[in-house]
Amino acid sequence: MKNQINIKKKITSNWFKFLQYKIIEEFKKIENNSSKKKINFVKKVWKKNKSNEGGGTSFILRNGEVFEKVGVNHSTVSGKFSKYFRKKILGAEKNGRYWATGISVVAHMKNPKIPAFHFNTRYIVTEKDWFGGGMDVTPSHEDKKEKNFLHEKLKKLCLSNNKDYDKYKKYCDNYFYLIHRNEPRGIGGIFFDYETKNWEKNFKFVRDLGISFIEITKSIINKKVKKKWSLKDKEKQQLKRGRYVEFNLLYDRGTKFGLNSGGNVESILMSLPPSAKWK
Repeated sequence: MKNQINIKKKITSNWFKFLQYKIIEEFKKIENNSSKKKINFVKKVWKKNKSNEGGGTSFILRNGEVFEKVGVNHSTVSGKFSKYFRKKILGAEKNGRYWATGISVVAHMKNPKIPAFHFNTRYIVTEKDWFGGGMDVTPSHEDKKEKNFLHEKLKKLCLSNNKDYDKYKKYCDNYFYLIHRNEPRGIGGIFFDYETKNWEKNFKFVRDLGISFIEITKSIINKKVKKKWSLKDKEKQQLKRGRYVEFNLLYDRGTKFGLNSGGNVESILMSLPPSAKWK
C-alpha cells in the first residue's frame, strides 16, 4: 500500500511540474506575439524551513503587453498541521501529517476586456488521499458568448470523463461567492475537492482539465487581445480586482492551506492582482 502511494505521489508531482512548464511555454508565445519587447517569466525556487519537507518553484511575468501579471506555481511539500488546522483537513485529524503536490495559475490581464483566469489542481495525502481543484474566469465586462463558450468546454470535458458537470459547476458557484457582498466573484467554471475514489480515473480528469485550461485561455485571449479599451474600462477592471483581493484574503481555501502548511508567502499571495481599487 505504501509503495502504491509513493508511486502515485511521484506520478502526480511529475505531471504538475510538466504542466507548469507547458503553461509557461504557451503563455510566453501569447505574450511575445503581441509585444515588441521580450518579457520573460522570473523564476523563484523556495524551500520549507525544514529541508526534508520539500518546496516549490514560482514563475511570474509582470508588465507585459498581454499579461499584466501572471503566476504559474508548482510545489511538493510535506509536514504536520497544527492541532487547530488538522481538524479541517480530511484524514489529518489524528496525527496531522500530510503530503501535497499541486499547480496553481492566476493571470491578470492588461486589457480589461480580457477576463482574469484562475486554475489549480492538487493531490493531497494524509491518512486519506484525494484530488481537488478547478478553473474559473473573472471578467470585468459582461460577455455572454464568452460565458457560454467556457461552460460548453467544461461540460464537454466533464462528460468525456464521466464527471458530474452540474455538481462541479454548482460547487464553483457556491465557493467563489463573496458572502459579504452578496455577489459572485466571476462567471464561474468548475470546482471539485475530496475526490477519493478511482485514482486512475481522477488523475486522467485532472490531466485533461490542465490541457483544457490552456485551450480555453488561449482561445479567449486571442479573440480579445486586440480589442480597444478606455480608462473607464480600466477603472471597472480595477474595482473588480478589488473583489478578487477580498475573496482570496477572506475565503480562499488554497490561501489558508498554504499559509497553514508553511508554504512560501510570496508564492501563495501571487494570486493577488498588481493593482486594485475600492470605492
